[in-house]
Amino acid sequence: MRLGVASSLAHSSPEEWGEKMRSLGCGAVVFPVDYTAADDIIHRYENAAEQNDLIIAEVGVWRNPIAPDVKVRLNSLEFCKGQLALADAIGANCCVNIAGSVGDIWDGAYKENFSGDTWKKTVESIQEIIDHVNPSCTYYTIEPMPWMFPSDPDEYLRLLKDVDREHFAVHMDLCNWITSPRKYFFSGEFAEECFAAIGKYVKSCHLKDVALGGEFTFRLNETYCGGGSIDLEKYVLEALKINPDMPIIIEHLHGDDEYLESLEYVKRRFARLVKN
Repeated sequence: MRLGVASSLAHSSPEEWGEKMRSLGCGAVVFPVDYTAADDIIHRYENAAEQNDLIIAEVGVWRNPIAPDVKVRLNSLEFCKGQLALADAIGANCCVNIAGSVGDIWDGAYKENFSGDTWKKTVESIQEIIDHVNPSCTYYTIEPMPWMFPSDPDEYLRLLKDVDREHFAVHMDLCNWITSPRKYFFSGEFAEECFAAIGKYVKSCHLKDVALGGEFTFRLNETYCGGGSIDLEKYVLEALKINPDMPIIIEHLHGDDEYLESLEYVKRRFARLVKN
């Protein structure tokens, strides 16, 4: 596996960034600048990744292309297209976003997120983004979320079918789909189910953990790797069956120190699997 972190960590130049990531034992990176950066800076980061044998796992979007506010929606679609074009230009494994929400909070939980009209908007927004860019080597991907489309692997299969674009694929985050006691206690089996259904489409994965709260009612908390009870070994092994060089990106920590600590922990825990 190609391990990486979602943070670009403190650095003073693209060259230092690439060397630092490599020295820490990373084999994959999240591209640290967006498409609005100067061409020279983009090329320097791209070259730094190549020179240090770092796979560019993903170019992030994190905007709402189905937002109810027209200005927000159009700006988000423009950013999606710019990021996908950047991902294609630098040879990233994928460009990743979420489907989006139909409420004021871009990644928020709303009943209407699951309506037929929202499904149609989701499909059409993905088609518009891909058709505008017409990527040749990268893929536009949607990260699973617990309260919007796609909310399970079968729904992702349906989304792939309805979008019907060669360069639409999957970004995998198992923990975002842990939404019930059964999935929590049998996370290894659920990982098998996910990869059996959509594994061949997965281009990059996020890594974190989930802990069950003791109070009523059922409550889950996202946490650092090792802070919960998810079968991370099974998750990673299923991903590596699809691609031995699968990027596995540690995410959602606070500050460089937490990322460095988690990186060392994951390297120890998966020592026989890490390729760098």
